[in-house]
Amino acid sequence: MSQSEATATEFKLIDCNETEHAAAILDILNDAILNSTALYDYHPRTLQNMQTWFANKREQHFPVLGIINKAGKLLGFASWGTFRAFPAYKYTVEHSVYIHPEHRGCGLSKILMQALIEKAKQQDIHVMVGCIDAENSASIQLHQKLGFTHSGTIQQAGFKFGRWLDAAFYQLTLKTPLHPQDG
Repeated sequence: MSQSEATATEFKLIDCNETEHAAAILDILNDAILNSTALYDYHPRTLQNMQTWFANKREQHFPVLGIINKAGKLLGFASWGTFRAFPAYKYTVEHSVYIHPEHRGCGLSKILMQALIEKAKQQDIHVMVGCIDAENSASIQLHQKLGFTHSGTIQQAGFKFGRWLDAAFYQLTLKTPLHPQDG
């Protein structure tokens, strides 16, 4: 795939599952851990980590959306998780999107994020939060294009590759749910 925007004939959106996609998601995540500040993690994850990760997604009804090419190769994925573990945050999620290193810059993140936003509306999510390394201008620009606004930066929140990292938070407030409830 070239560095141009992806076209609908080159890919397919899917719901990822552990059996078919855990290894590919693991490869994408581990590349991000080892070669970027997209994840403030030091050590590669294992297939056992992925089993726990998928179990949590299933239990919480959190989506794991993927994008595959014609050959069925997973090119990227997007998901969300708990923003904070208190009941009043039940309408807020923290999302993430990761693309295989060979397919970055092709517009796949935008496609995945648009699908994730639609899923959030369907599941009555009110706020989507992205925590982005403040130097990741591509991710920040993508989020801004999709309507996310900067809601704050925690300076020197992380330390990786021998330097302090600033965590920038971007949020998208949706019109859902129509009838929010306590409890």
